[in-house]
Amino acid sequence: MTPIRLAVVGMGKMGRAVSALAAERGFQVVATLDAADMAGSLTREALGGADVAIEFTVPEAAPGNIRELVNAGCPVVVGTTGWHDALPEISAYVREHHGALLWAPNFSIGVNLFQRLVTEAARLFGAAPGFDAHLIETHHSAKKDAPSGTAISLERAASAALGRPIPITSIRTGSVPGTHELLFDSPFETVRLEHVARDRRVFAEGALMAARWLVGREGVFEMKDVLDSTTATSRSA
Repeated sequence: MTPIRLAVVGMGKMGRAVSALAAERGFQVVATLDAADMAGSLTREALGGADVAIEFTVPEAAPGNIRELVNAGCPVVVGTTGWHDALPEISAYVREHHGALLWAPNFSIGVNLFQRLVTEAARLFGAAPGFDAHLIETHHSAKKDAPSGTAISLERAASAALGRPIPITSIRTGSVPGTHELLFDSPFETVRLEHVARDRRVFAEGALMAARWLVGREGVFEMKDVLDSTTATSRSA
């Protein structure tokens, strides 16, 4: 099978994790672009003719990077968080230019399934008397955004099912890849739902899965589209 040509945009911890895992997952890394290489230079040539790009940079850079990648005709998977206020504008740009964007606050398959569990749990506890809910998220001390994009996504899904907002507590310490915990508490009992990421490679694995799925598609997608498609394929097999 011919490897998928991959450009990695952003060579921080996540970019390095993606690059390290790519060959094992059937990709050929044809370009690695760090922050100093960007700023208007994400051309087709600089991307090495990549079939798809994975972008993990910083919030202020992501929207511009997406535009440039779309202009270069390169589908892009974006794992950068903290820029999603610009998502409606960027989504319109991608569709207008017939590009392909897949974004997610978290590429862990477990987290995306965890969100579905959290939503159902919130629906059930919303119908039970006397329970409060609280979301706690913990990440490494270098993470720039708080709450995390994942925590925001979990809160939105759970609060819609619960029928009221859920407070979020953010903790930044050490080198924790990511822990998200949803508590349902009443005067005499507590129910705790928790997802713990043990290694950044779990995010790299999901991003590469998304990149493979995105090749050949047009439009704006999320990780749930990948999982729904994969589930449907497994059921029909």
